[in-house]
Amino acid sequence: MSDAFVVCSNLSFSWPDDTPVFQELSFTVPAGRTGLVAPNGAGKSTLLRLIAGALRPSTGSVTVEGVLGYLPQTLPLARDLTVAEVLGIAEVVRALDAIESGDASEEHFTTIGTDWDIEERTRAQLDRLGLGEVTLDRPLRTLSGGQVVSLGLAAELLKRPDVLLLDEPTNNLDLDARHRLYEALDDWTGCLLLVSHDRALLDRMDRIAELDRGEVRFHGGNFTAYEEAVRAAREVAEKNVRNAEQEVKREKRELQQARERAERRAGNAARNLKSAGLPKIFAGTMKRNAQESAGRAHETHTARVGQAKARLDEAGRALRDEQRITLELPGTHVPAGRTVFLGTGMRVSYGDRALFAGEGADLTIRGPERIALTGPNGAGKSTLLRVIGGELEPDGGEIRRADGRVAYLSQRLDLLDLDQTVADNLAAYAPGMPQAQRMNLLARFLFRGSRIHLPVGALSGGERLRATLACVLYAEPAPQLLLLDEPTNNLDLVSVAQLESALSAYEGAFVVVSHDERFLTEIGVDRRLRLSDGVLHESAS
Repeated sequence: MSDAFVVCSNLSFSWPDDTPVFQELSFTVPAGRTGLVAPNGAGKSTLLRLIAGALRPSTGSVTVEGVLGYLPQTLPLARDLTVAEVLGIAEVVRALDAIESGDASEEHFTTIGTDWDIEERTRAQLDRLGLGEVTLDRPLRTLSGGQVVSLGLAAELLKRPDVLLLDEPTNNLDLDARHRLYEALDDWTGCLLLVSHDRALLDRMDRIAELDRGEVRFHGGNFTAYEEAVRAAREVAEKNVRNAEQEVKREKRELQQARERAERRAGNAARNLKSAGLPKIFAGTMKRNAQESAGRAHETHTARVGQAKARLDEAGRALRDEQRITLELPGTHVPAGRTVFLGTGMRVSYGDRALFAGEGADLTIRGPERIALTGPNGAGKSTLLRVIGGELEPDGGEIRRADGRVAYLSQRLDLLDLDQTVADNLAAYAPGMPQAQRMNLLARFLFRGSRIHLPVGALSGGERLRATLACVLYAEPAPQLLLLDEPTNNLDLVSVAQLESALSAYEGAFVVVSHDERFLTEIGVDRRLRLSDGVLHESAS
């Protein structure tokens, strides 16, 4: 497996409307673990699909050495499939069962091939990924979203691939499932290329591949080392831009000074010639010589200004466009002693199943608490958020909410009117805000020019999140309790940083469901709750 690799040569790809995604992209992915990073919309998932053969390039070629495994971001699986069918072992298992029952038909041996240990290998793989209790005949519809992702990974690993492509593999995984995936990939010895915004996973990579401006650049080391390299390169680029700006100013100043000297010399020469009484022919020659000398000096200084501007442009291109959201949100302030939410004995049932055990769940939120809500997939975290926000009435218990607005951002980001523009949505949420102030606010949320007038439905995931945050955080009245359900899912790393900036400025209370430990640290979580087996309790980590 050590020789496994991927080669892309002069790869070009455009969408059916001729919108280009890549133009003559060439790179090689060696053996080892490689994390692919880029902003949303840069083409990361498209690139994986091209390598996997799910898309055909317009021009160029892709070469994959060895057996390929590919786990897309969204698994196109029918809900009626069984676990064995998803794993691709159903026919082999049936052949093994037939032989055990005494049917020695040759077709069964052909079906099995060398996979006599397939059930043992499958059970070992499922155990490793936390699916030990899942039977092979279980329908896919009975599994949680996280279990389906883990099952898809198990299916790819059972192929014993030499090259493994993973697209956002930790989406929908709880913390335990993430750690099991980390451990599985730690032992990987082939060629792994993964797309992820999970910084803990990216920190386990051998190298980072950055897709930027139509090129793939490789950085040795994990994501933390990559961030440090990017930060250092940015500092150098900023210094070069400052130097280039000073050079342009200096050359322009020298050009102006040269022009003024030439004008003074020309004036002095004219006066001297007049007082000297020289013939006109000599006076004309001397004047032409002075003009030509001044012209040559002007051309020299003009050329220097042009060269200085070119160096400034080059320095500017090397400077990364890392846009940050900078906000002040005093309107969201909540006094430290104020009880924002009080729930006692909260009970929610789905059919015969009680979501919260015993006498129900108790929860008090006071002041500007920053609460992380964690727990296994399917434990009821999203349901609890809906109860807190008033979107779902509990079947029992007592609830009290303080006066003030509660804002709930679901995973679907469905608060805004998709047919209305970003500007129109903000006007609906903050009708008392002057239009000029709304435009300035949207600029701070990085909506400028024509982007302000796009329908929300046409925005990328990161843009839609920014638009939703602008409307929610500056709504009238401002929210004093913010509920966020897996807000970093499907966001690129730049968008995650922008979300962190916005939440850092928020002065109210919030409850966030997330399994991204780095994100929780960055937004200053000061209280942790864990919901598991129907019990809500304080958690140290």
